[in-house]
Amino acid sequence: MSDDLDTAIDEVRSFNRLYTRVIGVLDYPGRLHTPYTLSEARILYELAQRERAHVSALRGDLGLTAAHMSRTLGRFEEQGLITRERNVRDARHQQVSLTAEGRAAASELDRKSRESVAGLLARLDRPQLRRLREALATARGVFSGTPERVRLRAPGPGDLGWIVQRHGALYAKEFGWNAEFEAHVARIVGEFGTDQGYERAWIAELGGRPVGSVLCVRDEAPETARLRLLLVEPDARGFGIGDRLVGACVKFAREAGYRELVLWTNDVLTAARRIYQRAGFELIAEERHQSYGADLVGQDWRLTLRGR
Repeated sequence: MSDDLDTAIDEVRSFNRLYTRVIGVLDYPGRLHTPYTLSEARILYELAQRERAHVSALRGDLGLTAAHMSRTLGRFEEQGLITRERNVRDARHQQVSLTAEGRAAASELDRKSRESVAGLLARLDRPQLRRLREALATARGVFSGTPERVRLRAPGPGDLGWIVQRHGALYAKEFGWNAEFEAHVARIVGEFGTDQGYERAWIAELGGRPVGSVLCVRDEAPETARLRLLLVEPDARGFGIGDRLVGACVKFAREAGYRELVLWTNDVLTAARRIYQRAGFELIAEERHQSYGADLVGQDWRLTLRGR
């Protein structure tokens, strides 16, 4: 077993203990002042989401044994919360639906549950709530196997600062570049947006969190745009985000009437160079230089958008 897996196991178990204590799983009836256990509450909730449920499907959705489900539904039936009937298409299978009393019980339980969670979240400020939602979306995507949705959007408040911070931190970690690089990025961001009709920036979101960026700015050369600050977070690579960001930049530059789109990069950025090649850029010049505390080979790339 790898060290990474061992660490992940310990972290998941630690979180489970914390979350179990925080939401009161071990004393669910006492915390919500309800006669129902957590398992019973889950069944009531699922039944309230549908007019009629097949018992086998409900059991599969909740991961409960047939015996456990049968006992619980038996109690619900005795309490007048549900009615059971045979499936008209297959008499071997039962269907369950809530009575009016059952729906009232489920509604009251839902209200108490929402109040309990609201009390838990009340002490969090807006940035903390956003971090929590992003983390939950990530965990949900990982465990459900459902691909997270990628979205490109314009920068919002704080996003330009995020671009600077993430470039500085990521390039220091992956390539050992010093603070000179972060200062360089800060200057680029500081100059951005002075020509609104001919410049644009994009933030890539994955599962609701920022994971990438790119800028398209007016270059000093006439009729030329420059692609700058392409970045994709390590844990978001493999989703085609880099290609989408570059594609958005190319599309904007072409529609804005630019004749060429150029960029400058370094040969160590192999993943980025492959993205540029796929987008049709051509390498036109190379030059050795010493920057950001490293010996590098700078590269100029160009994409022709329209004829002269």
